Amino acid sequence: MAPVVLVHGIGAQVSGEQVLIHQWLPALNSGLIRCEASVLEPAEVVAGFYGDLFRPRGQFLSGGEPFYSPADVQAGWEQELLVAWWRAAAETDPVVRLPGNQSLASTPVPVQMILHQLSQSRFFAGAVPRVMIGNLKQVRRYLFEPDLREQIRDRVRAVIGSDTRVVVAHSLGSVVAYEALCAMPGHGVRALVTLGSPLGIPNLIFDRLQPAAVDGVGTWPGAGELVWTNIADRGDVVALVKKLDPVFGREFTHRVWDAVVDNGAKAHDASPYLTDGLTGQAITDGLHAH
Repeated sequence: MAPVVLVHGIGAQVSGEQVLIHQWLPALNSGLIRCEASVLEPAEVVAGFYGDLFRPRGQFLSGGEPFYSPADVQAGWEQELLVAWWRAAAETDPVVRLPGNQSLASTPVPVQMILHQLSQSRFFAGAVPRVMIGNLKQVRRYLFEPDLREQIRDRVRAVIGSDTRVVVAHSLGSVVAYEALCAMPGHGVRALVTLGSPLGIPNLIFDRLQPAAVDGVGTWPGAGELVWTNIADRGDVVALVKKLDPVFGREFTHRVWDAVVDNGAKAHDASPYLTDGLTGQAITDGLHAH
């Protein structure tokens, strides 16, 4: 076990525990240096890794990952999340266009058109449709396949020990980490740091969380001493809802400290989130909390 647990997001199916630490730790330490804190050693960090659960089993002469096409995007939840990404991209990128005054809710839009518009955006630049669709399906599978969801949460719970003080979670990993912590009453985590989190997206994510929200407010993922810092880039399409405090905070008892950062061209990448001094300070504060 280690004081800091890292939880990755979508698209890590061909990565691994040690690869994740190798990629994230230099960026994390750079964020600590920004706030004049001591850097961490590899032994002080552990990865809650679950990406391999999305990777097809290897076999001789395998075709590898499924080659997704627009026809593989399911009507309903999958297309609704694609449309939500489209709306968010259009708000920050003038190249991305919505279909005039048409209502996206009442007028079916071809998936091919949505993918074409997203591929024009700065956020999804360079991402081919099969990758976008594959990432979309990872989120859907986590939310709609109970056995897989429990396996993934078990991976994260297994590395949160009595000495864990900080959990840093990116993208879908923030949903996993949140649910894992909620299912561990009495844990000693003092800081939850979510980066590029989709936790606040109504209907598609927030209203499908376990445990379910009560009166529109999500369960607090720990004791009163836990400090939750949520950091999002203004152009991060995955983090559609930048402010989580309205749906997770409780007046006079708990609050989420929401912040925005500038990640440059890599709005959703984990590394620029980790190198920011705000992230470093949140981690430092958690490590020194009693």
